[in-house]
Amino acid sequence: MGTSPSALRPSAGPGHPSSPTAGRRLSTTAVLVIACAAQFMVVLDVSIVNVALPAMRADLHLTPAGQQWIVNAYTLGFAGLLLLGGRVADLVGARRAFLTGLGVFTLASLVGGLADGAGPLIAARAAQGVGGAVLAPATLTLIMTTFTEPRARTRAMGAWSAVMAAGGAAGAVVGGVLTEYAGWRWVLFVNVPVGLALFVASLRYVPAGSGGRGGLRRMDLPGAVTVTAGLTALVYGIISTESHGWGSPTVWGPLVAAAALLALFTLIESKVAHPLVPLRILRRRTLVTANVVTMLAGAAMFAMWFVLSLYFQQVLGYSAVRAGLAFVAGSVAIIAGSQIATRTITRTGPRPLLVAGTLTSTVGFLWLSRFDAHGGYLTDVLGPFVLCTLGMGLSMMPATVTATSGVPREEAGLASGLANTFRQVGGAVGLAVLATVASHTTATRLAAGGASVPEALTAGFGRALMVGALFTGCALLGALALPSRRADAPGSPS
Repeated sequence: MGTSPSALRPSAGPGHPSSPTAGRRLSTTAVLVIACAAQFMVVLDVSIVNVALPAMRADLHLTPAGQQWIVNAYTLGFAGLLLLGGRVADLVGARRAFLTGLGVFTLASLVGGLADGAGPLIAARAAQGVGGAVLAPATLTLIMTTFTEPRARTRAMGAWSAVMAAGGAAGAVVGGVLTEYAGWRWVLFVNVPVGLALFVASLRYVPAGSGGRGGLRRMDLPGAVTVTAGLTALVYGIISTESHGWGSPTVWGPLVAAAALLALFTLIESKVAHPLVPLRILRRRTLVTANVVTMLAGAAMFAMWFVLSLYFQQVLGYSAVRAGLAFVAGSVAIIAGSQIATRTITRTGPRPLLVAGTLTSTVGFLWLSRFDAHGGYLTDVLGPFVLCTLGMGLSMMPATVTATSGVPREEAGLASGLANTFRQVGGAVGLAVLATVASHTTATRLAAGGASVPEALTAGFGRALMVGALFTGCALLGALALPSRRADAPGSPS
């Protein structure tokens, strides 16, 4: 009896490259890589232009206000639209939202790199922020909907959190190197080949999925307009403190408008049939508490990069590249903390890691606030800086897991948008508060006499870092308030 040709072929077992299991594993791994790379690019652009600003100012003849708005335009577009961007992913599907946000972000990066004046560059940065506001929530939504098994989702979120944290830390390094060796335009051009590669890979590996029934026709337009305008006014008022006092109408006017718009938004959400943010989701105690912890920790961490960058360059006399390289240890510590959290969260649950992380960061901030105008990186900065960032790595992923666990699949984008919104608003608030504290303390020391400029600057930076410790200390109290039940572990209902 002859042997059939099919019998001579090796069977496609679970480990065989052509088996369905291997194919699914390749597909999910590709989705994770794509989501993490896109999130890294979005977060990187929050800080990458900071060290390029002097070169931009010289080349484009920017005014101080124009220089400030190159940074603020991105923050404004990003933070103001994050909540809406997250809901769009639920209504039209994560893949479509991802590709749309990625396309806008990549095109805006190209336009910004080609800009020949302040106006086009600021407009391009704002468009980058809008694209990022759609793209960032979609990356987390892709992970939440692709990895449905709790242990696999925990590992994927650990990778996403580590990459996101490293992106913020790497901005200064990448920006410094590109500005010094390729020119400032490449801090924007670098996104173009990366964005195109991710777009092509997404078409190949990210499943089409589907949005909610009715798609954008179910969009709560009044709610979308009021919450976007409210968040934009809030962030605008906060970032205006960089050039105006807290008592200026330029600051309190937008803040009052933000309070009124967000109150109106809450009223609208309680009345409409298909709200942008169902108020019932805000009754989840773990979700709200985790997001508040994220906001407080973000307020301290975002500002820490800013304060240390100034300390390195204005007090220690570092170049842009050397200042960027000084942040590498922090990036490594963040990744290490994220890996520790990923490997232990299924045994401990999120709460112990959040407590350990916020406590570690608080100790680090208090220690760092004692640095000296005549000190050095190894003696005054490295140890406490590593503690701050290690704590950040330990707490970031557990906070994200807690804020998104138990959320229905059709509201994954909303939960992602909420988490990102709290983080970005916290960063804007923290930067405004710590910058104000630092500048006020420095001015007071100089006016009193007896202190050199480096000494006065260091006193201001130290006082700001003490306020950062207050933020992380409050985040620690929030972490202690979370339930300690194992039911709050990943994948379980809130």
